[in-house]
Amino acid sequence: MSIFFFLARLVRSMSPFQIPNLTVKVYTRDQCCCCHQALEVLKESQRRLGFSIETVDVDTDPELAERHGLFVPVVEVNGKVRFKGTVNPALFERLLLMEGKGERREAGRREPRAKSESPNLDSLPDPR
Repeated sequence: MSIFFFLARLVRSMSPFQIPNLTVKVYTRDQCCCCHQALEVLKESQRRLGFSIETVDVDTDPELAERHGLFVPVVEVNGKVRFKGTVNPALFERLLLMEGKGERREAGRREPRAKSESPNLDSLPDPR
């Protein structure tokens, strides 16, 4: 079994949580078969993880058409371009899981401890 299929299976088994606050933006063209394939990969992951997909047809805006040219699909996650052309399902889900964990950490982040609450490292014995 190749490492790709192993990772894909591993990622699928590790996705018990949902990431509904995450939006994936896909720049596409209407008659683009690579775009349709990429969207299928994204929708499969969406069913498991619950994120939202926003599609943007680059031909509806001259600026987008000029910026992306023939290089579609382009997949953005949290405003960062992550894929151009084909989307690797295992890498995509791994990226989403990491983004989801980052959102959880941000939501659960506590205020830093006051200086008096910090442990005094000077009182520890020298390990040498």
